[in-house]
Order: sequence, then C-alpha cells, then structure tokens
Amino acid sequence: MSPIEQARWFAEEVKPHEPLLRGYLLNRFPSLPDHEDIVQEAYVRLLRAEGNGRPVHAKGFLFTVARNLAIDLLRRRQAVIHEPISELMNMPLLDEAPGILESLERQQRVEVLIEAIASLPGRCREVIMLRHLDGLAYKEIASRLGISPNTVRLHIVKGMRHCAAFFEKHGFLEDVPASVKRAEP
Repeated sequence: MSPIEQARWFAEEVKPHEPLLRGYLLNRFPSLPDHEDIVQEAYVRLLRAEGNGRPVHAKGFLFTVARNLAIDLLRRRQAVIHEPISELMNMPLLDEAPGILESLERQQRVEVLIEAIASLPGRCREVIMLRHLDGLAYKEIASRLGISPNTVRLHIVKGMRHCAAFFEKHGFLEDVPASVKRAEP
C-alpha cells in the first residue's frame, strides 16, 4: 500500500474510532494518566501490522492493542516500588543488632529451655513438644497419642509447671506463683 493509500485508509478506517477509544481507556483505566501515549502506541502497532500485509480489522485491533498496552503499563507500575530516601533514613542499621551479651544470654536461655524440656517425663515431654513445637491442638495430640484431650491438658499443665520451676531454679524467673512452685523440678 502506498503512503497516500495508507493515509487515506488511516483517516477513513482508524481515526474515526479515536474518540471512542479515548473514552474506553478513560472509563476502563482511569488511574492511568498516559492515555495519549497508549493511543499513539496503538496507532503505531496497527500501522506496523497493516504495513506487513496482515489483514486487520482496524477497530478490533486498535481496542485490543490499547487494552493490552494499558494492562502492561499497570503491571509495570505495580512491580516497581519507589521508596523515598527519607523512608530509608528511618530504617534500623546493622549497628543496632543485639550485642554479644544479649546473644549469649539468649543462647543460654535456649539451652536451659532444652534442658527443662529434656527433664520432663517421656509422655509429658512428647505432649509439650507436639503442642508448642508442632503447634497441634489438644484434640490432634490426643488423637495422635491415643489419649483423651483432658489428659493432654493435664500433661501440658504439669509440663509448664515443671519448666517454670526449672527456670526459677536456674535464675530465669523471679516471681513464680505459688501454684507453680508446687511442681517438682
């Protein structure tokens, strides 16, 4: 198609759809400020397709291309998160990480916790670990171990009292209620 024929085709077959296309983009994608850019890029792609000799239904092609361009633009905007530098200034620095003393204390507490759990009677230890490490509900523990949910509750109470007394003995708890002190470490 010669440039004159292409210009005539564009003026007769494509340009009349421009107001409808702009309205469609405005209604369907109101958050996009770049409707003009989308229309122009849709024109470029339509002319390229028509220039390659592909038969093109101008209106359908134009609206489909414009819709796809708008969706791509929305996806790109969602994927790129711009964070102002002022927000970065408020982020914690590596210097604020816990010091060696805090890390050692935490490690010591973990070791005492492991000792406390290891010192529990077998079934009690099993129930405590299923509840607090695996996150199972009382009924799930009862089903798995073949005991009643009430027995699970009793093992948990006994285990927690035992652990609290163990922690107090090792100096990690100061104010232990009298009901907990009844348990033997």
